[in-house]
Amino acid sequence: MNNKNQFDPFTNEVGKKANRLIKARDNPTSVWFGLGMMGLIGWAVMVPTLLGAALGSWLDKKYPGIHSWTLSLLIIGLCIGCLNAWHWISKQHRDIQQEQENNDE
Repeated sequence: MNNKNQFDPFTNEVGKKANRLIKARDNPTSVWFGLGMMGLIGWAVMVPTLLGAALGSWLDKKYPGIHSWTLSLLIIGLCIGCLNAWHWISKQHRDIQQEQENNDE
């Protein structure tokens, strides 16, 4: 049994992680980048929520009834906004992982 072959997967993985750390140190993301990401996610949730509330308010004035269109569409808009933000974050996460895999090769 050759000891070198036994540790090759381990040394390769350690080397990949070390390269990622070096690249992260050389290309630090700024605080502004993080704030921009939070702002973008906030807008992705807020816009559908406010549109739902506005449409619901208009429907309540135009077609009054026992159920509140405003509350219903506000909740629907909030759900759509959260799904939108989740989709965007997961896409960014996949892109980052793909970039790391490409850099590791």
